[in-house]
Amino acid sequence: MTARKKSTAKIFILDTNVILHDHKCLDNFEDNDLILPITVLEELDKFKKGSDQINFQAREFVRIMDKLAGEQLFSEGVPLGKDKGRLFIATGKPFPTVMEESFSDKTPDHRILSIALFIHEKFKERTVILISKDINLRMKAKSLGLKTEDYENDKVKNIEILYKGVETFDDFDPEVIDLLYKTGAIPRAKFPMNPADTPANQYFILRNNNQSVLIWCDHFTDTIRRVEKHTAFGIEPRNAEQTFSLNALLNPDIKLVSLSGKAGTGKTLLALAAALQQNKMYKQILLARPIVPLSNRDIGFLPGDVKEKIGPYMLPLFDNLSVIKNRFGAQSKEINVIEDMQKRDELLITPLAYIRGRSLSDAFFIVDEAQNLTPHEVKTIITRAGEGTKIIFTGDVHQIDSPYLDMQSNGLAYLTDKMKGQDIFAHVNLIKGERSYLAELASNLL
Repeated sequence: MTARKKSTAKIFILDTNVILHDHKCLDNFEDNDLILPITVLEELDKFKKGSDQINFQAREFVRIMDKLAGEQLFSEGVPLGKDKGRLFIATGKPFPTVMEESFSDKTPDHRILSIALFIHEKFKERTVILISKDINLRMKAKSLGLKTEDYENDKVKNIEILYKGVETFDDFDPEVIDLLYKTGAIPRAKFPMNPADTPANQYFILRNNNQSVLIWCDHFTDTIRRVEKHTAFGIEPRNAEQTFSLNALLNPDIKLVSLSGKAGTGKTLLALAAALQQNKMYKQILLARPIVPLSNRDIGFLPGDVKEKIGPYMLPLFDNLSVIKNRFGAQSKEINVIEDMQKRDELLITPLAYIRGRSLSDAFFIVDEAQNLTPHEVKTIITRAGEGTKIIFTGDVHQIDSPYLDMQSNGLAYLTDKMKGQDIFAHVNLIKGERSYLAELASNLL
């Protein structure tokens, strides 16, 4: 690598997990130079085969590298485009004494650290930063005096002010509350708030002493409407947030819905009930969730065939279906509808990986545990939506199983932050657990 760059331009060294998180990451470092340790290419080779999202990311990045390939990658680097820096591949470097004393094993992470230390010493006049989504590797880098950062291109800036979708106002004008009950709606311009500050499909709880009303901002008619409680396929909302959720789920004009909240708040159950309630509007109802194996071990370690391996991961979705079935008698019309849909694959519960690559038309698509998806995965899913499709993402940003995602970088938080105010998007953050008093107590105290 040459020292042609001015000292104000930084040098970023990329860890493997950054690429597996976003295969287009090379475009996001402005005019700074990038270094790809040779160890990263070795690790990517292990991820090229498979149907999971990380395998897709690895393959796509390898294709990008193929277009950039050339001997200059190891010496002069290759330009990444106008107003961007250059990309270099750094070969392995000997372990310095400080690393020999600290780390006995020459693991891939430690080999990346040795390259980062070499670059840091060679270009003292420039800022060298190791980019990794691995917290432990970042801690090791800091112990060696290296600058290190998380990959933050797709992070929500301030999770504390993440859009909730619901606001509550006490001591509200009682005349407005009465008017909403009498007429059901008022022009958005006459609502006692600045209409410009009221996002499309925003929900409100208005209170004044013993009076209260639930309302939402209807962008399509430019009105503030009262939200009435509706039952969906035997499931009745038990609180205001659940009422708002069903309003969004049953509204055919809202094509994208995200529901967040802790376990037991009814996110997936409400989505499934709304889907069944509208089964004649859609050709297929799909429920999917990403498989995030415990202890980060692949499901190949589990015994049995494919169905037996993935079965335990799909159980929560089947449990929600059982809750709905239990609302009806064994010979009821509703049970027959569900069983007929399952026989015809019109109601399908499946791992998310099995959906990838499909174009979904006239489908009601529920993606559970969306907090375990990357922003890129969420984008990929939504861009598969064809005409007549509605997509629901549910999850809890406080319960992330993926080792390289957090509350700011997960796909559910990113989606909510970016889509706020769009006319076909609605979000509701559910607060109160309705599974049982025991479950709610444990959620709050343990």
